[in-house]
This record gives sequence, structure tokens and C-alpha cells, in this order.
Amino acid sequence: MKKLTVLTILFIIVLVNNTNAQRYEYVQQGEFGITAGAAHYFGDINTRAALNRPKPALGVFFRKQFGNYVGMRIAAHYAQLGYSDTYSKNDYQKTRNLSFNSNIWELAVQGDFNFFKFIPGDPDYLFTPYVTIGAGVFSYDPYAYLDGKKEFLRPLGTEGQIAGYKGRKQYSTMAFCFPLGAGVKYNINERMNLSFEISQRFTTTDYLDDVSTTFVGANNAAAIFPALPNGDPSTAYKLQDRSYELDPNNLLGAAEGRQRGFSKQRDQYIIAEIGISFNISSYRCPSAK
Repeated sequence: MKKLTVLTILFIIVLVNNTNAQRYEYVQQGEFGITAGAAHYFGDINTRAALNRPKPALGVFFRKQFGNYVGMRIAAHYAQLGYSDTYSKNDYQKTRNLSFNSNIWELAVQGDFNFFKFIPGDPDYLFTPYVTIGAGVFSYDPYAYLDGKKEFLRPLGTEGQIAGYKGRKQYSTMAFCFPLGAGVKYNINERMNLSFEISQRFTTTDYLDDVSTTFVGANNAAAIFPALPNGDPSTAYKLQDRSYELDPNNLLGAAEGRQRGFSKQRDQYIIAEIGISFNISSYRCPSAK
């Protein structure tokens, strides 16, 4: 009799559990993940949007889902950017001979919009393309190498900012960015997703590369970039016009006002990345669909 009672109780428990499992379905509340990929810069030194010098990029993110189609993401990225006039096919740029590198730290809020219904664990809804758009802030601090030594460019005022030449002021090392991109996402199982995304960053700065306006000219350079106490040219003097490294007798920036950059167009960068994420889930009644 005791055995029969125990078996009956176990049967009821299993039946109730199965009934509850049928009444409720998996719901993705959100996800958190990591990304790795490559970043590339576009601007006054890479004027033709070449993609020949990618640098590493890493990211972390948290996404809150609002249904199966819409999500809101908070993402942080670290990326390296850099380029050189030596990579250009343009003779003027080759003669200009400028270069830069910079570390980027970015924090952004983005809206993600799936093309298809995406339900982790459901074999009918495991894949979707999506688009993303958002706004963020990032820090940057361009530098170059002179005689093998790393030199940060902003404190040098290579376009006369320190001396206030023509009212020019030091640029900030913070700027806004506006990511716009697209990607695809695939659900591996109820817990994990795999994604690939390409996102362009439109920025509010033209000094990502420390190049924007015009040369100060040879007649002004000595006063704006004073020589060292021993009479040698200063670091700022050497880095404001590096055409002397190719031909000391034919300086590109000798004439005041000659174009050094193009100030009417802001710099940009792009990040292509692979991501893996982990789902935050709950269950709900199918009738709530």
C-alpha cells in the first residue's frame, strides 16, 4: 500500500511538471556578451576610405530585449586606429608624409532591430539579420613616432593651436560618435548566441588624426614652434611639417595657408566584429504571445 501511494504521488508530480512546461515558453529578456574584431580609420590621412591597415578592436555589451524584434544595447569598446601618408597613392599626400596612431575608448547606447523573429531555443527562429543605430562618446589622443620615440600630438599644437594662430584652439580628446551598422545573429542553444556586425562611427571631431586645417608657413613656424635652448628644432616644429624628411629643400608647408587637412569633413572609423553572448531568460504563458 505504501509503495502504491508513493508511486501515485510521483506520478502526480511528474504530470504537474509536464503540464507547467507545456503552459510556459522560453523568453529572452536580454543578453550580455563580448566581441573581438578589427577597426579602421577614415579621414584626412586616409581620404579614399582604403581598408588596408586594420587594427584590433575589443568590446563588451549588455542588450535588453523588448520582444522578439527590438533591443536596447549598452556597449563599450577599445580600438586602435592609425594610418600614414606613405600608404597613399596620391603624390601630395606622399610628400606631406604625416602619420598617426590613437587608442579609442568608446561607450555607446544603441537600438537593435531584428528583421526576423528571434527566439533562442526555437528551431524556427534561430537566425536573424539586424540593423543598429545609436549615439556614444569616445576618447582619443593621437600620437606619432619621431626618431623611434612616441610623441603625443595634441600638446604640440601642430597647426598653431598652442600659440593661438588665427584663433585656433586646442581640440578636446573627447568627442561624440554615432554608430550605424548591420549584422547577423545565430542562436547556438538556449544559453548562447553568435553574431557578426559591421558598424560605421560618424564622429564630431576632425582631429582624430591631428590633421584638419592648414600649415602655418615657414615664416611663422620659428615663432610658433620655438627652437630648443641649444638651437635645435623642437619636436613640434619637426612634426607639424614632415615633408622635410623626404626633401629638406622643398617643404610642403613652406607657404602659409597651404592645405594640411580638410576641415569641412569629420573623421570616421568602422568596427567589424564577431561576438558571443549569453542569454538572460524567463518563461511565460504561450497565450501572452
